[in-house]
Amino acid sequence: MELLAPAGSPEALTAAVQAGADAVYLGFGPLNARRNAKNFTQAELEQAVAYCHLRGVKVYLTLNTLLSQRELPLAADTGRLASDLGVDAILVQDLGVARLLRETCPDVPLHASTQMTVHNLDGVKACADLGMTRVVLSRELAASEIAYLCEHSPVELEVFGHGALCMCYSGQCYLSAVLGGRSGNRGLCAQPCRLAFRWPGDKKNTHPLSLKDLSLAGHLTRLKEMGVACLKIEGRMKRPEYVAVVTGIYAAALREGREPTPAELGQLEAAFSRQGFTQGYFQDKKGPAMFGTRKEGAKDPAELFDQARQFYSRGEHRVVPVSLTARVKQDAPLTLTAQDDRGHRVTVQAEPPQEARSKETTAGQIAGQLKKTGGTVYEAGQIQVDIDPGLSVPLSVVNRLRREALAQLDQVRTQPPRRETKPYIPPKRSAGPKGAPRFSLSFHRWEQLSPESLDQGPALVYLPCQGAAEHAPALEEILARYPNIAFGVTLPRVAWDRELPRLREELAAARKAGVTEALLGHIGQLPLAREFGLTPRGDFGLGLTNDLTAQELRRLGFASATASFESRLSQIRDLSKPLDLELLVYGRLPLMVTENCILKNRGQGCRCQDTDQSLRDRKGEDFPVEGAWGCRSEIFNAKTLWLADKTDWQRAGCAYARLAFLRETAGECAQVFRAYRAGGVEPPGEFTRGLYYRGVE
Repeated sequence: MELLAPAGSPEALTAAVQAGADAVYLGFGPLNARRNAKNFTQAELEQAVAYCHLRGVKVYLTLNTLLSQRELPLAADTGRLASDLGVDAILVQDLGVARLLRETCPDVPLHASTQMTVHNLDGVKACADLGMTRVVLSRELAASEIAYLCEHSPVELEVFGHGALCMCYSGQCYLSAVLGGRSGNRGLCAQPCRLAFRWPGDKKNTHPLSLKDLSLAGHLTRLKEMGVACLKIEGRMKRPEYVAVVTGIYAAALREGREPTPAELGQLEAAFSRQGFTQGYFQDKKGPAMFGTRKEGAKDPAELFDQARQFYSRGEHRVVPVSLTARVKQDAPLTLTAQDDRGHRVTVQAEPPQEARSKETTAGQIAGQLKKTGGTVYEAGQIQVDIDPGLSVPLSVVNRLRREALAQLDQVRTQPPRRETKPYIPPKRSAGPKGAPRFSLSFHRWEQLSPESLDQGPALVYLPCQGAAEHAPALEEILARYPNIAFGVTLPRVAWDRELPRLREELAAARKAGVTEALLGHIGQLPLAREFGLTPRGDFGLGLTNDLTAQELRRLGFASATASFESRLSQIRDLSKPLDLELLVYGRLPLMVTENCILKNRGQGCRCQDTDQSLRDRKGEDFPVEGAWGCRSEIFNAKTLWLADKTDWQRAGCAYARLAFLRETAGECAQVFRAYRAGGVEPPGEFTRGLYYRGVE
C-alpha cells in the first residue's frame, strides 16, 4: 500500500521523502486546491521531480480546482510542463480539465481528486470511463463501503488515512464562497465551519461543524487487506516538521507490517490534533463524539519538531541499493557496471590496467573503494570484482569510475519518460437561445406543489426523489393534468451503494407515475437515469464553469446542465452552450451536504424531518438546516437569492431559469413565480445577489 504525503513547500517535500513517503502530492501555480500553501515555482517543480525520482518517490501534481474559461490555457501549459518533467500523475476535479489533459498530454495518468465527491461504485466507474487510473474516495465512507469498492473497482483506490476532515463532502461545499467570496472549489477555503455557531434558543455557542482530525492508525493492516492502493496523509498547509513526524510514523508501521505504537500515537496527537482523533466515519459510528476544536493557544511540540527537522535536514535517509561489477583484464579497458534496484544499468570505462611493478592490486582493495558511496543516495550491495593477477590499478581511477557510474545512474533515474504533448485547441463555440429563458421549478417538499404554480406554465418541475413512492398516485394525476410540463426528480447528491436499492424503489415509482427527467448532482448517477429511462439533467454539483465541462457533459449524455452559482453572470453569459444551460435565479443557496447529521447530533434520536431548524452564526444570521437522504444534513444560506428585479440574467443565453423553493408554502411558491414572470419586482425582505456580480477568488 503506497504512502502518499503532502508537500506544500520544497522543505515539506524534503521532509516527506526523507521520512519514508512512497509518493508526494504538490501544487504548482494558482490552479490547485491549496492556493494558500507555498506551492512550487517552475524551477522548484523541476528540482522536486528530479529529487523524488532519484530516490524512487513518485510525484503527483494537484490541478484539482474548478477553472474558469480564461484559465484553461494555463491549465494546458501546466499539464504539458508536468508531462515533460515526468510527473507521475495529475489530480483533477473539473470535468473540463480532465478532458483538456487527455487531449493535450495524453500520456500522463489522471487521478480523480476527492473534490470529485466519489462515494459509490458507479462514481468510480464513471471516473474510469473518463480515463482516470485512480480515484481518491470521499473521506466519509465506512470501512464496509471501502471494502466493497475495492472488491469491484476497475481502477486503483486511494483513501485518506490521517489529517483534517471537512464537515461537508469535498467538492460540494459553498460555505466559504458564499459567505466570504473565497471558494473551496478554487483552493481558497477560509474554513468558516471551524467558527462558533449556536442553535436559536441556546445560550451557548458551540462548534457543531468542526470535526476532529482523522487518524486510521490501528487499521492499516485492514486497509491493506481490503486492497486499498494508497493511503493519503492530509496537510499541505502544515509545517514540514509535522509532515516529517506523521509520514515517518506511518511509513515505519507500513514497512514493518504493524500498527503505530502507543508512543507513536502520542506523537501523532502532539504534532496536531483537535482534542484527539476520530475514526467515526471509517467505523460507521457518526455522532457528537466526532467533533472537536483546536485548543486556544495550543503550541507546536518544540522538541518533537526540532528532532524531526534535524532528521530530514541532515544526511540522506532514502538510500538506493546498487550492485557494482568491476572487470579488470590485461590489455582491455577497465570497466565498471552499476545497476540499481529497478534494473537501470550503466557502464563506464578507463584505460587498461598496467602490469604490477612491485605490488599487484587485489580484488579486495577495489571492492573497498567501490563501497565508498557516501555523499550519494546509493548504498553498495553486491560487489563483484573480476581481476587478472599481476595487474596494478590506481585507486584514484577506481574512485573516479565509481563517481562517474553513479552520476550516470542519477541521470538515468531522473530522465523524464518520452511523452506526447499537443497544443490546446479551444472547441467550437455554441450559442445559447437569444430570448429569455423558460422557468423551471424545484420543490424541496411535495406539499409545495400546487396548481397555482403549475397553471403558470413552467417548462420543468423537479420534485424530491425522497417520497416519490408515497406520492406516486397523486403525481400520476398531476402529470396527466399538465402534459406540457416536463416533470423530474432530484436525486440526492450522496447515496452510498448500500442505499441504492431504496433509491431505485423511489425512481421506479416516479417513472411509473410518468416522470421523465432526473436532476443529477454527480456523473456517477447517469447509470441510474439510464436504467429507468429518465432524461439526465445536470445540477450545480457538477461544477460547470467552463466550455470544456459543458462539452463533456453533452458528450456524456446530459440534456441540460446547471451553471455553477460560483460564476459571475458575465462568465455564464460568455460560456459556450453545446447543451441547454440552466441558471439558478431564486432560492436559498445550498452551502453544505454533511454525512454527520447535525440535526440528529442535537439530541437523542433522529430529527431529520424537523422543518424549522437553523444554525446561527456569530453575526446573528440563521442558516436553515434540512435533513437529507440517508440521515444526512444540508445547510442553506441565511438570505434568499433574488433576481426578479434584474434583467441581465435573462440575456445570459440560458435555456432555463430555476426557482428553487426550500421552506416556502405552496402559496408563497406561486407568488414568487408570478413575481419572476412579471419582472421588475423588488425583493420582499432581506436578500442576496449570490455570487453573480462579485464572483469568487
